[in-house]
Amino acid sequence: MPGHPSASERRQSVRTGVVWDGLQGVLDAPVAFQERQAHIIDIGGGTGGFAVPLAELGHRVRVIDPSPDALASLDRRAAERGVGDRVTGQQGDLSDLSEVVEADSADLVLCHGVLEVVDDPAAALQQISSVLRSGGHLSLLVAQRHAAVVARAMAGHFQAARELLDGDAQASGRGHRFTQQEVSGLLADAGFEVTLVQAVRVFADLVPGSLLDLEPGAAASLVELERAVASRPEYLPLATQLHVLARA
Repeated sequence: MPGHPSASERRQSVRTGVVWDGLQGVLDAPVAFQERQAHIIDIGGGTGGFAVPLAELGHRVRVIDPSPDALASLDRRAAERGVGDRVTGQQGDLSDLSEVVEADSADLVLCHGVLEVVDDPAAALQQISSVLRSGGHLSLLVAQRHAAVVARAMAGHFQAARELLDGDAQASGRGHRFTQQEVSGLLADAGFEVTLVQAVRVFADLVPGSLLDLEPGAAASLVELERAVASRPEYLPLATQLHVLARA
């Protein structure tokens, strides 16, 4: 059926719907940008899952990613969607940011799933702050520690769960995991004002993918449930990820 979302698209909507809601609030704010088009930097944006839809909204997006294969896929996707003139890719990572992006030039920086793998998260946030204009916004998506502890315990990895409970990055196998308090402290130290904290993927990782694929309307209902709990502080410790919006 034309226009019917694929199984992968339904799963993606469940995982990112809350994040898009937060971004839309920033983009739709009155007098949000000096020009109608926002200048957006997407760090680690890969194949353009966020960059291309943002370009379709009329914004200019620059993706910085270490993978040449991902950037090639980004170029193809942007061209296929007719926004190749508004999306550019550049090989690099967060440590290169101040060298490849002009200071005080970005309206919005996306840093999704990147802060976990840098050696010094505090220094990384300082780098991001340096390229944002005054009043510009950061969209930060990070893995949340409490949910990671539970996931490891449920999988039978009790020692890893115990180590991660105390903040041992090595126990996660994938770098840093953050609590809301840690993220808020890091952002404050870097000169950011937190404007929104959202719980992301509270239920999405617990629901069998087969249910979303086979049950009509299940994905849409789950997205609505995720939205309903995203701003409730009691659900933040249960979320796989935290989405934080902050102003420079």
